[in-house]
Amino acid sequence: MTTFLTDGPEQANVTILLAHGAGAPMDSAAMTASAQAMAGAGLRVARFEFEYMASRRVSSARKPPPRAETLKPEYLAAIDALGAKGPLIIGGKSMGGRIASMIADDLHQAGRIAGLLCLGYPFHPIGKPDQLRTAHLEVMKTPALIAQGTRDLFGTREEVCGYRLSKAIEILWLEDGDHDLKPRKGVSGFSAADHLKTLADRVAAWAERITG
Repeated sequence: MTTFLTDGPEQANVTILLAHGAGAPMDSAAMTASAQAMAGAGLRVARFEFEYMASRRVSSARKPPPRAETLKPEYLAAIDALGAKGPLIIGGKSMGGRIASMIADDLHQAGRIAGLLCLGYPFHPIGKPDQLRTAHLEVMKTPALIAQGTRDLFGTREEVCGYRLSKAIEILWLEDGDHDLKPRKGVSGFSAADHLKTLADRVAAWAERITG
């Protein structure tokens, strides 16, 4: 049975379903901050965990993350279990967003989701810029928003600006942000709170636009 963490008004017009990254759970500091910021902008945000991560809560053994492709059925099951009323946007943090991106077009074509939201997309493994995870993003038809820190080691602004990405994808660049979208203190003139507000405002406006 899928367990969800939810934030935001129950009667929100739009629900966002988020999966976690490869190494941190759904209640990590970064995911909690992002979810609560978006909830504060009037969105309903639900988080869930894949089985390998949930098992760490009840066992001392730490299962490594499976290959991302193998987690697609679990994401689909979470969508069914959530049973969102009204428009649904799927996505997640890092690996979670990548998995959502793999199933997005089929769901969007079927009218089951309105869009895709990725928080720190892992465009390539750290230190391996030639191993791109972008082939499906080049032909994506689902309206998508990727929030990315400009110094994210999984894809910096300089790297990503050279990729061929679908016109359906919008990128919100957060100055000096890392993979958790956080800027360094005293470097960019922005704080983590600034970036969270920018994220929440942009996601709320984008969600309203794509859902009509």
